[in-house]
Amino acid sequence: MNKKIVIADDEPITRMDLREILEAEGYDVVGEASDGFDAVEVCRKYSPDLVLMDIKMPLLDGLNAAKIIQNENLAIGVVLITAYSGKEFVEKATKAGVIGYMVKPIDEKSLIPTLEVAISKSAEIKKIKVDIEKACSKLDERKIVEKAKGLLMKRDNITEQDSYYHIRTLSMNKRCSMGDIAKTIIMSYE
Repeated sequence: MNKKIVIADDEPITRMDLREILEAEGYDVVGEASDGFDAVEVCRKYSPDLVLMDIKMPLLDGLNAAKIIQNENLAIGVVLITAYSGKEFVEKATKAGVIGYMVKPIDEKSLIPTLEVAISKSAEIKKIKVDIEKACSKLDERKIVEKAKGLLMKRDNITEQDSYYHIRTLSMNKRCSMGDIAKTIIMSYE
């Protein structure tokens, strides 16, 4: 599957040059934008793998657009391309959550390896975020089950193991999660 890329730069020539390089390398350029606001909208529409974005653009600059794209998970990653190499820009880019930073002029020799690494690292980060969300969800369910077990132990004067088996049996019989059964038990006590 070709990687989907969005290019955001206020210079049409730069967008055209980047598109030609990327398409020649087999990337799928799904959209272009001339300002940060449009970049966010294009990302909402296409959910690209990567956004190549200039920092200095009208309406919404690349740094603030990158923050929105990252916070809303509109793309897997953002690489900023800019004529500015000052430390303050690099620090702001880091705080915006971008995965890469390239200083213009951009050449194919440095662009493609940078994109490949950025896409790979972005995918790893996305997987880690998904794993964290799953772990948090399981932990929340576990807390609910523990609370329900405590209520059953107190009400029925049974052991922790018996209360666990009771919740698990109901879960299997009703064909729903133990968390759902635990929530129902808790609600019946409130």
